[in-house]
Amino acid sequence: MKWFRFTFGLGNIIAASKYSLIYFALLIIGVTTMSFADANNNIPSRSPFSSLYMPAATGNHSGIAQLNPQALSFVQEYMRKQGEELEKMKDWGKPYFDLYDKILASYGVPREMKYLSVIESHLKPELVSWAGAVGPWQIMPDEAKRFGLHVGRHDERMDFKKSTKAAAQLMKELYGVFGDWLLVVAAYNGGVNRVKDAIRESGSKNFWELQSYLPEETRNHVKKFIGTHYLFEGGGGWTTLTAQEAQVQKALLANPNAIPFSGEEIDNSILLEVNGRYSAKVITDALGIDIDKFYKWNPGFEKTLDQGKTYSMRLMKDKAGQFESRRDLLLTASFNEKAADS
Repeated sequence: MKWFRFTFGLGNIIAASKYSLIYFALLIIGVTTMSFADANNNIPSRSPFSSLYMPAATGNHSGIAQLNPQALSFVQEYMRKQGEELEKMKDWGKPYFDLYDKILASYGVPREMKYLSVIESHLKPELVSWAGAVGPWQIMPDEAKRFGLHVGRHDERMDFKKSTKAAAQLMKELYGVFGDWLLVVAAYNGGVNRVKDAIRESGSKNFWELQSYLPEETRNHVKKFIGTHYLFEGGGGWTTLTAQEAQVQKALLANPNAIPFSGEEIDNSILLEVNGRYSAKVITDALGIDIDKFYKWNPGFEKTLDQGKTYSMRLMKDKAGQFESRRDLLLTASFNEKAADS
């Protein structure tokens, strides 16, 4: 946890055959399939996330993700050094991971956050840092007491079950502050205020943009977490994306033909759930929106609504407010237009 750095024993450059294949593939192409549920959609390679997303191979509709280039070299070296040890941990650490999965899920924390314990302590319950962090989750004394753990001769931070419950509560609390799992990892290591300072100084909530304002240990902690996730899961996932990247990915999964959005567009737009036979022309005319841009953002809009399904419509925030205030009137106008065209 905070102020703590753990160094694993160095593995051989040429590891066991299974690890060697993983490392070789990542080293050569830097690409791996992301572990998103139902990610069976083409993801266009367009700015601003061309560094993160790339199109699927011909005839293959699976979403393919590329490791963020700002993490690539670090993760390659990290896997070279730690890969052999982590591969072994997949077997001997399974009972602990099974416990983690159940507890984290019960607190609404993604199970993949268990890899934070891996980089914190290598799953060693007796580990004590020079700063006083203890146990598999390297919890500091004040945090332990805040979450009801006994600290002292019979230190409950060394108890896998009790410490995991405390860590889950802390991670959930941090996510409530930042809404971004990479920033949760950063704050878990460096502290909430340090991450808030980095956000303020950088003017961004994107880890890849604010990382230079964090201590080297903290920014490397985040990249270790990403590397560990890739090795154990065989790819990236929701917890290895920034909040902005996750929003783009979710939008693409919901509307596979939509174009990715710029960071400014994401910050200034919102998704609205709509039902009913709305007309794109009625909406765009009433709100002063370019209809071609509307269709690019909302492919299959009318077809989906005509089938009686709900559609997640993306609008700029200022237009969204106008739509909400006139939702019923626009639906009536859409109905009348369709009836006139029949």
